[in-house]
Amino acid sequence: MRFKLNRKMTKTISGFSKLSKEEKIEWLSSTFFLDKEQGINTLKQYWNPNTELQDLHDDFIENTISNFYLPFGIAPNFIINGKEYVVPMAVEESSVVAAASLVAKFWSKRGGFKAEVISTTKVGQVHFLFKGEKTEIENYFNAKKEELLASTDSITKNMRKRGGGILDIELVDKTDKLENYYQIHVTFETKDSMGANFINSCLETIAGEFRNDAIQIVMSILSNYVPECVVRGEVSCHVNDIDKKTGLEFAEKFNQAVQIAKVEPYRAVTHNKGIMNGIDAVVLATGNDFRAIEAGAHAYAAKDGSYSSLTDCEVKDGIFRFWIEIPLAVGTVGGLTSLHPLAKLSLEMLENPSAEELMKIIAVTGLAQNFAALRALTTTGIQHGHMKMHLTNILKQLGATEDQKNEIETYFKDKTVSHSAVVEKFNSMQKLV
Repeated sequence: MRFKLNRKMTKTISGFSKLSKEEKIEWLSSTFFLDKEQGINTLKQYWNPNTELQDLHDDFIENTISNFYLPFGIAPNFIINGKEYVVPMAVEESSVVAAASLVAKFWSKRGGFKAEVISTTKVGQVHFLFKGEKTEIENYFNAKKEELLASTDSITKNMRKRGGGILDIELVDKTDKLENYYQIHVTFETKDSMGANFINSCLETIAGEFRNDAIQIVMSILSNYVPECVVRGEVSCHVNDIDKKTGLEFAEKFNQAVQIAKVEPYRAVTHNKGIMNGIDAVVLATGNDFRAIEAGAHAYAAKDGSYSSLTDCEVKDGIFRFWIEIPLAVGTVGGLTSLHPLAKLSLEMLENPSAEELMKIIAVTGLAQNFAALRALTTTGIQHGHMKMHLTNILKQLGATEDQKNEIETYFKDKTVSHSAVVEKFNSMQKLV
């Protein structure tokens, strides 16, 4: 073996990245796994037998030793602006796909979802320090502005052909927040690309052109907070179309649940987490960056000074309306969207949407997820449906046979599922064997 352990700390290693995949696994299993062979077998059983495909996955990140699979499912029956969709979702949490599917079917009979992209502007900043007078830096920026834009011509050329590029560039004074701190604030249109590499390349070029002996460039980086790259999704119907007898009661209670999430941050966090269950699943399935989406969404939820619900609701003149507004910077070209086979298939499943169309699909899926959660919370309770879905996982953990699974599932059809109740039932059956 070519790896060398540090003598003082036996769990540190030099030159790890230079080892082969087999050598990495050998060191890992010898150093950390209680059962070395079982650990190696577990890692290798998730290797793809198609070596070409496995090599592709290995190159996505550094130090790859295996693949970590998430279930890949679909939620059919989504109707958005009159068009039918089947939505791909990659997620591990029980009931997420089922909830989205049920709600999609529910609203497909009530006019479906409406969605519109409000704006698609993305942001990047050059952060720098300047100790001189404000008028000096303002004059310098104004004199250099056209040169800053011109310096990016070779980078923005192709993007401009597609109708994108740099929209504006401005100097921002932040010295009231931090001594000597200024920004060059740049806005972009990146069309069907998420645009991270494009934006960062432009910013670094601008920084290089702008710097002088009096300016200390700290960093140049895009922002994942994109409050001007926003999409809106909505459902609405007459309360009687929800249920002729209880529709109004349901709508008012549902509305109250949303209003609580608008004013109570403790509730809003869990409320929005449920929204992100649906959003992240589609973002992952289409090869987009769910961490960037999460960060931007939660910042947007706090934009008014207090963390609040991303969805809103209204019951007026017998009409129930439920909607979401959320920033979503996603792409349908570039990155993993064109490299990962399942990401490409997901986009094909969605009939190769533009970035704006994908924004609508993702927002609507989050809205559907939130509707499912709030409907459960305000009626049967969240655990009723969730634990029914979780029952399968509990039975697998217990090692139940097919006959035992069928008997236990039948037993809990009209009972509340809990982990302890399932274990108790399983153990009682075991005693009878």
